[in-house]
Amino acid sequence: MSTTDHPLSPALPDKSILETLVSDILAEARRQGASAAEAAVNCGQALSVTVRLGEVETLEHHRSRGLGVTVYFDHRKGGASTADWSAEAVRATVQAACDIARHTAADACAGLADPERLARAIPDLDLDHPWALVTEAAIERARECEDAARALDPRIANSEGASLASQRALMVYGNSHGFLGGYASTRHSLSCAVIARSEEGDMQRDGWYTISREPGALEPASAVGRRAAERALRRLGGRRLGTRQVPVLFVPEQARGLIGHFLGAIRGGALYRRASFLLDRLGTAVFAPHIQLREEPHLLRALGSAPFDGEGVATRPRDLVRDGMLQGYLLDSYAARRLGMETTGNAGGAHNVLLAPGTLDFPGLLRELGSGLVVTHLMGQGINLLTGDYSRGAAGFWVENGEIQYPVEEITIAGRLQDMFLGIRAVGADVDRRGGIQCGSLLIERMTVAGQ
Repeated sequence: MSTTDHPLSPALPDKSILETLVSDILAEARRQGASAAEAAVNCGQALSVTVRLGEVETLEHHRSRGLGVTVYFDHRKGGASTADWSAEAVRATVQAACDIARHTAADACAGLADPERLARAIPDLDLDHPWALVTEAAIERARECEDAARALDPRIANSEGASLASQRALMVYGNSHGFLGGYASTRHSLSCAVIARSEEGDMQRDGWYTISREPGALEPASAVGRRAAERALRRLGGRRLGTRQVPVLFVPEQARGLIGHFLGAIRGGALYRRASFLLDRLGTAVFAPHIQLREEPHLLRALGSAPFDGEGVATRPRDLVRDGMLQGYLLDSYAARRLGMETTGNAGGAHNVLLAPGTLDFPGLLRELGSGLVVTHLMGQGINLLTGDYSRGAAGFWVENGEIQYPVEEITIAGRLQDMFLGIRAVGADVDRRGGIQCGSLLIERMTVAGQ
């Protein structure tokens, strides 16, 4: 059978089918004696293809479905899940959750979200944009992407391939407080990675990707390929650096990670375990005074948008950092109770964290940097959220007088997150919107750089 006979169908079950199943699960939990319960049902389908050196390397059509239930016997909690939606499986799964709960120690903080915090109106955030993509068209688009990368320059010596992925999912959540809600969402992406080789034998790898809820919003395949090749080529001829303290400019893809470390430090789990360097810092300066950071859960078509969190709690826009001052944490109901606070609607994480951009474009940031390091790649996991200590392998470019001089590699950058956040000299206008954290480049006043 031809590959063109296998389109990714945009069809999913009607949401009412999942709503009925969630209601059945909750009714079964009540029948088995649970004092409270919550359940989530999901299903989805995906197509992914990878082309390497012009040939199809992988091709996957994936369909999935599952359900999970959590029951409470007063403050004793148990959970179970299955991929089987049959009535018999529902009964067995609920029974398994009840058995676990009966043998679990009571925890006064365990329980459903408070009823008054649940979403009463569920906005349509325009997250569902199916792509009726036949397999052959997916292969051709991935091939076009890789071909553009390989054709850009003779020094593109090899390829790790180009990959296209398209997925659609439907989720419904409900609990015994009467909440029942769900929505469909899509995510489409195209990526490419290639290897450049110089005449001297130096080899460097790099890539690029585009991702969106809407297939029409993806960057053209040829543009993704060319960008991947350009990024690999510019890394050729990398040098090491001696130990020094210099300003460091993180490009947006890496600046996002710094904001991610901050979010990790204000998550409820880290706080109630007293494992965060930002414990008891509400209302104090944690960033430079010009930094503004907001959570915007209701942005249309954004990758991090959600009308409610994993407990059915209504999400809402809010400041996380205002004028450098910490305004709020990321809490689910359990963490909030442990801390004597209220949930912030962040069961499952943050939703669209936006760092307010500055006025400088990337060339302007280089001029502001003067002499120092641009970080384009990071390696390793040398981050301690308890102490704020930060040390990672890095690669990028050395800058003199506001101009890039040469690539650098096999170096280490180190500092303390507390000092790095307070020492942000500038935020770029070059915002990268490819994810749940959207930010521009970050210029840090001073870090230690050393050859590895």
